[in-house]
Amino acid sequence: MFWLYIVIALVVLGLITLGNSLKVIKQYERGVVFRLGRVTDDRKNPGMTAIVPFVDKLEKVNLQIITMPIPAQDGITRDNVTVRVDAVIYYKVVDPRRAIVDVENYHLAVSQVAQTSLRSIIGQSELDDLLTNREQLNQGLAIMIDSPAVDWGVHIDRVEIKDVALPESMKRSMSRQAEAERERRSRVIIADGEFQASNKLAQAAEVMANTPAALQLRLLQTIVEVSAEKNSTLVLPFPVELLRFLEGNTPTAAATSAEDVPAGTSGNDSTASAANASLSATFGAKDTKASLEDLNGIVRALSNSMRLNETMNLPASIKLPGSESSTAASANIAGNDEKAPA
Repeated sequence: MFWLYIVIALVVLGLITLGNSLKVIKQYERGVVFRLGRVTDDRKNPGMTAIVPFVDKLEKVNLQIITMPIPAQDGITRDNVTVRVDAVIYYKVVDPRRAIVDVENYHLAVSQVAQTSLRSIIGQSELDDLLTNREQLNQGLAIMIDSPAVDWGVHIDRVEIKDVALPESMKRSMSRQAEAERERRSRVIIADGEFQASNKLAQAAEVMANTPAALQLRLLQTIVEVSAEKNSTLVLPFPVELLRFLEGNTPTAAATSAEDVPAGTSGNDSTASAANASLSATFGAKDTKASLEDLNGIVRALSNSMRLNETMNLPASIKLPGSESSTAASANIAGNDEKAPA
């Protein structure tokens, strides 16, 4: 019976020893063996492996890419702006032996180096670089962290700046700056449009100056567009040529012209001579014939306006330009006829 107990104890001891000697290493892990406190060159690969029980100690190292957030760091940029920047770092172990032997805790070491490097990047950069040129800053930050991490058997895969927190006063200043920039762009666009429109209007004015009928057609088109809206008031421009004619026919000019009429001329001849003299005084002697043609055109335009007024059947309160002057002229002529002797 005693021997039976001894056998059972030996079997249990063998099972315990076998359990301590057999280890399973996962695919993403590597094993580092310490034999009596000294590291061996035999690196354990994934799968089942055996070690000497009670003599060897197996340390497993994860070779996966580790994602570590870097706590937000407060700093002052090179252009004296206080910011708060946080980032994230991606790294992995490439040499399990050095990661276990050369550094006590490579996770903590990488975290501390990342924080100090982030502070250095903040101090060396300007605010515009932190906001717009993050790719270059990420590369510089990765190089700064990777330099000491190489000695630890750790490779820095990449570093990304997540957020840049600005003070509220700086946010308001940037908002005003952006608004002013947009306002400047809008004014430049409006000015450019006005410049192009002025060029087109100048070309149109040149065409109308060469072709006077184009201005009349444009006026008629404007009348059609306004009348299509069912408006009760229609405004027509007053001809500038008529103003020039009236300006030339002042009483002084008429009296001077009457004095210059030779004796023995009839009334009609004197009136024509006075008109010619007034036109010559206004437009020049060479332009008298052209001025008479312009006057005939003005009279025809006023007659057309009167016919248009009668055709449209406008109310008495609405009169087209030229109709009132024509009506007054007709009334004066009628009065003169009545006063004339039989």
